[in-house]
Amino acid sequence: MGEQVESTNPKPNTLFIEVSGAGIPEVDGLFVPSTAPAAKSESGTVSSVGYWNGKFAWDRADGNCERSPTLSYSNSYQSWRIARQDGHLAYHITCEDDLPPTDQPWEVYHKGVAPAPQLTIHHCDPREACPEPNIVFVLGGPGAGKGTMCELAESQLDWVHLSTGELLRAEQEKEGPLAASIRELLAGGNFISDDIVVRLLRSTMETITRSTGKRNFLLDGFPRSMGNLEEWQRVVGADVKLPKMLYMECPLDVLKQRVLGRAKYTGRSDDNVEALEERFRRFKEQTLPTVDYFRAAGLCVEIDTSFDRQTVYQSVIECLSDFTDVEAAARPLTERAEMLLGLRPFPPKN
Repeated sequence: MGEQVESTNPKPNTLFIEVSGAGIPEVDGLFVPSTAPAAKSESGTVSSVGYWNGKFAWDRADGNCERSPTLSYSNSYQSWRIARQDGHLAYHITCEDDLPPTDQPWEVYHKGVAPAPQLTIHHCDPREACPEPNIVFVLGGPGAGKGTMCELAESQLDWVHLSTGELLRAEQEKEGPLAASIRELLAGGNFISDDIVVRLLRSTMETITRSTGKRNFLLDGFPRSMGNLEEWQRVVGADVKLPKMLYMECPLDVLKQRVLGRAKYTGRSDDNVEALEERFRRFKEQTLPTVDYFRAAGLCVEIDTSFDRQTVYQSVIECLSDFTDVEAAARPLTERAEMLLGLRPFPPKN
């Protein structure tokens, strides 16, 4: 067999791996994309910078290791391996995964010490500030369809959809650092403070960017009030340019028809005309002033959602095109997306 040669233009290795829990300095620490020059491995594969045996490879961040790369894949043994500072192999795991597994137990090799460490993959250098996100605020009255459009943008365009209400519920369920404060406010019959909402949004976006590399975010239902907006500007800095706002507008009579139509399927207690009118009144009082603020700043893109969903979705695609990945935008519609767009029926409920 002839030697295997990698593509001359492989995808750059931009991942960082944190190894922890082994309890020995020869292993624990940060591993960075390998800078080892192109070389032939034991299996005859010629690897380029950042690669070894056709897969990503990493060096110790402190440079203290005789073996480079120190975290790499062996074609001969079909396993990922971690080397100690003296170059001896310490841990391995047999698999053909493209990346070192983070959800499976590694095995202790000849020069390792039990227990085997844990691995965390970072999509940006954890020693540096997190890259700034690309954000679009999304507002719209009850029943305007912003949830549907955000779900489509997430599944089809690779944007991350964050709903403030869902984040607050999730923070309580997982007992996050803000859970106690949220419960205390709710128990006292108080609204969730603007400070908590903004802190939760910022920390969630940073966690997602570091763990997945995704930086495009749709903030659904934010800013819900001028207080939300003022706190946002205080946290990010008043001199930082505000994100673009996507405002989904729909006449009240159309909203009534939609809510009454979906009430037969949702079982939601607030899917009735009286509740809708009250929610719409609160929306006009609390949220429309923020929309007017963005209009005046020239940062508001208004979409009339009284049109059919396919037309509305095309407007959303255009609004998000500046940051949407080209390959994601060209992706065929999933079955779920076709259902959301009314192109196929939803399956009957049992």
